[in-house]
Amino acid sequence: MKVLGILPFARQLLTNAVSLGDSVIDGTAGNGHDTLFLAQLVGKTGHVFAFDIQEQAILSTKERLETNDALSQVTLYQQGHEAVKELLPTSSRGNIAGAIFNLGYLPGGDKAIVTKPDTTLLAITDIFSMLKKGGIIVLVIYYGHEEGKLEKDEVLNFVSKIDQTEAHVLSYQFLNQKNNPPFIVAIEKR
Repeated sequence: MKVLGILPFARQLLTNAVSLGDSVIDGTAGNGHDTLFLAQLVGKTGHVFAFDIQEQAILSTKERLETNDALSQVTLYQQGHEAVKELLPTSSRGNIAGAIFNLGYLPGGDKAIVTKPDTTLLAITDIFSMLKKGGIIVLVIYYGHEEGKLEKDEVLNFVSKIDQTEAHVLSYQFLNQKNNPPFIVAIEKR
């Protein structure tokens, strides 16, 4: 058995849950890597809804999508992921196959702009209500900064209380690495 790194494992979880034609969410578009990955997973008949509060992130994501001929199946929102419920079309509710979040700050961006526990938990709750059965939310948690530690603790507290009849909650992490290595929490709707 080959052990997968954090990001390859996150993508494998999404690959297992998402098919061509599905609708998915990137809760933190960042530099567009996950948005592009999701666009390729769902293909031209699917749709990606991607959120980020930073203009730099939206512009980077748009450029990456254009370069890879994947912009047509993506809607970009320069808004926080907590607005998902008000912004997604009602037709997508109950039909979301997957979502991903990279919690922390934009790589290469302003480290003072970080994801926050209150907005993240609201987005998780709202997206979970929109997931179809077997759909998954993948949280990649970076916590090597003070706000990240707080968010990590609040997210773990929240997901540990999800009723096991409603979802499987998985944690995937390396225990012998230094410097607060990122880890994954995945929530699969039952």
